[in-house]
Amino acid sequence: MVPVVVLTSSREERDKVASYKLGVNGYVVKPVDFHEFVNAIKELGVYWAIINEPPPGSVRKK
Repeated sequence: MVPVVVLTSSREERDKVASYKLGVNGYVVKPVDFHEFVNAIKELGVYWAIINEPPPGSVRKK
């Protein structure tokens, strides 16, 4: 029940396919610019903590 997100610099289709075949929940290509990277991490946090609907029966921490 723990979401797995790949945070990578690779945009290669084979890497995306391999990751999803292994069961990841998300694949994010990290920005090179530090400030854009920080913003991307914040947005990921908001998505997983607030926007995403967890699986039925799991408990969301508030």
